[in-house]
Amino acid sequence: MSPTHPATASGDALNRHTRLRSALVGIALTVVACACFALLDTATKLVSVGVPLLMALWMRYLFQSVLTTAFVLHREGLAALRTTQPRFQALRGALFTATSLFGFISIMHMPLPEFTAVVATTPLCVTVVAALWLHQRVSAWRWLLVAIGLTGTLAIIRPGSDAFTWALMWPLCLLASGTGYQVISSKMAGHESPATTQLYTSWIATALVSLGVPFVWQSITDPWLWAGMFTMGLSSAVGHMLLLNAYARTTPVTIAPFLYSQIGFAMLAGWLVYRHVPDAWSLAGMAAIVLSGAASAWLTVRETR
Repeated sequence: MSPTHPATASGDALNRHTRLRSALVGIALTVVACACFALLDTATKLVSVGVPLLMALWMRYLFQSVLTTAFVLHREGLAALRTTQPRFQALRGALFTATSLFGFISIMHMPLPEFTAVVATTPLCVTVVAALWLHQRVSAWRWLLVAIGLTGTLAIIRPGSDAFTWALMWPLCLLASGTGYQVISSKMAGHESPATTQLYTSWIATALVSLGVPFVWQSITDPWLWAGMFTMGLSSAVGHMLLLNAYARTTPVTIAPFLYSQIGFAMLAGWLVYRHVPDAWSLAGMAAIVLSGAASAWLTVRETR
């Protein structure tokens, strides 16, 4: 066996250092993106008090679409407008709109930390769809993690208790549409540029919501409401672009555990703005969701190796 050439060893070390640095940057971008999403949810909850639902969504999408278009065209030029998956782009945009709509309604009826934790079970729901619809093999360990995560969701919603109201069914609608959105996104991965997909998703959502805006439009004179809607669009656009850049720098399994940092940011925002502290059942449910999600990411790494 010939000894390792010094130049080869040096090159391998350099490559490992580059990959590690890229992964750390991707993780940092993910955490900042999660902070942006928590800010988005907080602004949404504040704006929903004084602005009609569809109008607030339209303003968010319009701001997001304009900012995303400026960023993408500056970075990739007109080539970003070409798509090879128009039907999937339309379906993804529609599911994104439905997810945002259900999310908006859910935020109106739920505290931010509990809402964020329920949304965090979406990857576990994708596992169920992958097994039942796409006929992918799912190990017994993954089924156990799905059961733990969904049990955590039930601990937060608590059907049959005094804490439960029928308004808490909206997060379940959100989970259904969000799961479909993630499955379509997964099927499109590798066939379409992430920047192109983000561009089409933003404008399709804007176009769909525009159909109902004329029926609910009202004059807004409060500058704080305008500031809130601009914050919704800005935080959404920045958060999604940061996440796209994070996925470009490292693997999804590296990023996945850090997506749950959004729950922490949501708890902080809920306490700062509303002085809300989750009760013991909700905290237990959040812990179950975070642990099952992080364990699922670790299991993915192990299965890949």
